[in-house]
Amino acid sequence: MSSSTITPDLVRLDPDFGGTPAEVIGNLAELVASAGRTSEPQVLADAAAAREEKAGTGVNGQVAIPHCRTSAVSEPTLAFARLSRPVDFSGPDGDAQLVFLIAAPEGGGKEHLKILSKLARALVRGDFLDKLRNASVPEDVVAAVDEVLNAEPKKKKAATSETAETAAAGSTVAATTATSAVKQPASAPKKRIVAVTSCATGIAHTYMAADALEQAANARDDVELRIEPQGSSGGDRVDQAFIDSADAVIFAHDVAVHDRERFAGKPVIDSPVKRGINEPNTMIDEAIAAADNPNARRVPGGAAAASSGSGDAQGDVSWPKRLQQAIMTGVSYMVPFVAAGGLLLALGFLVGGYDVANGWQTIPLDFSPANLPGHDVLIDGETVTFDRSGWALYMGAVLFAIGQLAMQFVVAALSGYIGYGIAGRPGIAPGFVGGAISVMVGAGFIGGLVTGLLAGVIAYWIGSWKVPRWLGSLMPVVIIPLLTSLIVGLVMFLLLGRPLGAVMTGLQSWLESMSGSSAILLGVIIGLMMCFDLGGPVNKAAYLFGTAGLSAGTDAAYEIMAAVMIAGMVPPIALSIATFLRSKLFTPAEQENGKSAWLLGLSFVSEGAIPFAAADPFRVIPSMMLGGAAAGATSMALSVGAKAPHGGIFVIFAYEPWWGMFIALAVGVVVATIAVIAAKQLWPNKTIEEAAQDHADATADNQTDSSAAPATA
Repeated sequence: MSSSTITPDLVRLDPDFGGTPAEVIGNLAELVASAGRTSEPQVLADAAAAREEKAGTGVNGQVAIPHCRTSAVSEPTLAFARLSRPVDFSGPDGDAQLVFLIAAPEGGGKEHLKILSKLARALVRGDFLDKLRNASVPEDVVAAVDEVLNAEPKKKKAATSETAETAAAGSTVAATTATSAVKQPASAPKKRIVAVTSCATGIAHTYMAADALEQAANARDDVELRIEPQGSSGGDRVDQAFIDSADAVIFAHDVAVHDRERFAGKPVIDSPVKRGINEPNTMIDEAIAAADNPNARRVPGGAAAASSGSGDAQGDVSWPKRLQQAIMTGVSYMVPFVAAGGLLLALGFLVGGYDVANGWQTIPLDFSPANLPGHDVLIDGETVTFDRSGWALYMGAVLFAIGQLAMQFVVAALSGYIGYGIAGRPGIAPGFVGGAISVMVGAGFIGGLVTGLLAGVIAYWIGSWKVPRWLGSLMPVVIIPLLTSLIVGLVMFLLLGRPLGAVMTGLQSWLESMSGSSAILLGVIIGLMMCFDLGGPVNKAAYLFGTAGLSAGTDAAYEIMAAVMIAGMVPPIALSIATFLRSKLFTPAEQENGKSAWLLGLSFVSEGAIPFAAADPFRVIPSMMLGGAAAGATSMALSVGAKAPHGGIFVIFAYEPWWGMFIALAVGVVVATIAVIAAKQLWPNKTIEEAAQDHADATADNQTDSSAAPATA
């Protein structure tokens, strides 16, 4: 790297270059012109500003690295300003004080990436940033930068390690650039990659992973990435023409990928959805490597694979993993039935009164808007007196009836989509049939789990049969569903139905009998499970346990649901409060997350705590589990019930008593907040402390610089 990439003429210390990225970039372009490196500063500024609009170039350490390729320069050029007035370049830890403008000549992308990657790796080093912040003359900056740019390139393995270090420091843009420069020459054609993200609930992880992968890809010059989030809020379906032309596929998922056959034959990187959030650059690098590897694992093709649609994209994934993903798929598809049905039940209670459950089957059919019920209603030959009458009672019964009917699909949906997770479309019908039989024989959600797994495994097995071509077209739509439904039905009626029903009856009786210390112990267990993995399988198991009992309509079921929801609200709220009380114990990025995490917590979105847990799991997760246990125990001790399965504090009308919910939530948040602060103080995390201290020092420097008169540019 030539030492003339940066000279003292291209450095300004403590100027006021304006209050927007465009103004800063424009002033740096003029600086390049005054140094004789360009005769078209406006062209240079426009090119860099256009790149900035695509994705902010702010990185950790209050640094920004706007960059571009343009015909306005003839040689790689680096301009630098240490601003007296920091400017927002969309960085993760606040406004940028140190700004590099990298200008590369048209066709000189390789040099451009070399400069960018070397700077990126240097920006995670505190000593390098200290040299820039403490420079007294431009020559000090030139010397520090030249030392970085002229360093001998490291071996690929070392570069990868540095990239991982960068990512761990939270510098997404820097990590992406460093990785792309090391892994893929700029002169090579871009790899076309298609990614699919999905999680059990289809709410948080799905879109967090999609955003992480998209941001990582946007900051690279070696890939063209299109993403299909398969979540509850939907997402654009990737065009089949792009899939057909793609070099590789990324599956970041916890549930089965929809319509997997579209990707058949493509090299694939298959990982849990959390990896897409935490390691987007690594997954992209692995996809690039798989595209160039003729022996890479591929999405299975052929009739059997297309019909199976299993949760596994690799032919040799273990069956335990396949079954786990299938169960998560079933839970994912069950959640909308639970959420819609449960909230409608809660609204029915709110409008019609809590005794509306006694007349929901009769009132909507025997009455109408033109014939509203009174307080006394004849039900099954007996007169039942309701607290409310008229429109309130009628609409309450209608809402409750809709919710009750929706809840009746819960077990069937769980079973059907577990079957889908294993065997694809042919497993849906047998799974629904098995779920309906489970309800009929009283086996409940336990029977639904069993029938879903049976339906999926049997359908997958039948789908693997070698059959004549003329029969092949009938297999997925007739033969497989028919035979599988018959087998599952016979097994349930002749063998498993009564034993599973007895287990479910015993479980319900046990729950009904729990009181006092036993109920408190159950609350502790629920709280620990809800906060163990913050949206993972253990959390979802506790949630399933709570929601599955809502259709029973018992006090014990409502109390379990309340403990589940209150405990799940604790982690994001507690961590948000902790960042306000002791900000120095958290990284700048965590402090930013803390500003919004409390709202996620109040909405019962436990995933709001994931960034904190991912950065410091050994301190955060045990602390949150303590808070969750305290919240669950308090909720059960106060006999708080919840008739809605989701919504957090915003369905306050569904809690009884409502004040008990606030007390249990407050207890859990206080315990979790104290625990996490104590853990971080008594068992310090060196990396986080250094990051927080660097941020504090930089803020102090900014305040000092701002109070001084700006130097003349």
